[in-house]
Amino acid sequence: MYPVTDRFLARLAESHTPVTQVQLFLTDGRVLEVEHTGGSVPVDRNNAIRRTCSVTVADPSLIPRTPSDQLATYGARLRIARGVEYGDGTSELVPLGVFRLDDVDGDVNEGPVTLNGKDLSAIVADDRFTEPYTATGTVVGAVTALIQRSIPAADVISLIVDIPIGSRAFDVEADPWAGAQEIAAAAGAEVYANADGVFVISVLPDLLTATPVWAVEATEGGVYVSANRAMSSDGVHNGVLARGENTADNFAPVSYLAADDDPNSPTYWSGPYGRRPLFYSSSTLTTVNACTQAANLKLAQAKAPNASGDIASLPNPALEPGDVLRVMHEDGTRELHQVASFSVPLDLGGSFPISTISAKEDA
Repeated sequence: MYPVTDRFLARLAESHTPVTQVQLFLTDGRVLEVEHTGGSVPVDRNNAIRRTCSVTVADPSLIPRTPSDQLATYGARLRIARGVEYGDGTSELVPLGVFRLDDVDGDVNEGPVTLNGKDLSAIVADDRFTEPYTATGTVVGAVTALIQRSIPAADVISLIVDIPIGSRAFDVEADPWAGAQEIAAAAGAEVYANADGVFVISVLPDLLTATPVWAVEATEGGVYVSANRAMSSDGVHNGVLARGENTADNFAPVSYLAADDDPNSPTYWSGPYGRRPLFYSSSTLTTVNACTQAANLKLAQAKAPNASGDIASLPNPALEPGDVLRVMHEDGTRELHQVASFSVPLDLGGSFPISTISAKEDA
């Protein structure tokens, strides 16, 4: 979760006035405070581009009409935040993301106008290779090079133990952002742009060992609104075979099969669910250890959780995908849920649905 004060979390469960801020950074150096009437910031770790935004504005003057307007708008960025007022003249804002402004659309005379954007990873994804490219060295070094190839001033933070990789050749037209994600997977990690617009290389927290960052409870003064539980086997795999073969660097083929080995899991590899393997290969994997880390990461994403859920709560803009929540339902049952996606509203009455990766009973 984004660092906030205890006062902030307590205020979320109280009657309060939300505060939202949208800033537009034009390419000519101007920074505009955008008066907005609504919108949202969806965040989903299952998408290659994790954060997107949509902002509704009443003023139609933001629609670029002249060549100079267009020059200032193409390549512009949005910085969005949401927070709370404390009622004593102070407030606390939490960033929701830095976004490339992708389109501006609306009635040129009366409005409203909609601003849509994607987080900064879209800049990397769209900068496809125009000549062959080879990634070498280590996971952190290769991922950083791919990102800074497109955004030279980008900040990249690594929260993992770096490991060497086999060389990975990319053809013309290949997607560099997909390449960065593939290389991060060699260390059992993922890479994404966070709420500050900083690129992060990290490992998904373990649901069973991570400390819950927020309580969503159906009690007086709690933030719980409703919840659904579900189980689906569509597109679900309970084993991942990760393979690496790199003839260019003269490495012998290596592989590792990660399987759901929990007998109490509905997708247990040797249970009634059956065996449903997924296959992953990359020339960056040159050791069994690298295959193991990659396979375990992919398995965490591919297997069905013991329970999945959709939770509705009062909005918490500080949440991050991967955060672990402690949920207490109306019947008193308690669960630990790991956040997969949510959408932060930019208006006062917006709902706050949270989808989870997995859930476990909480003692």
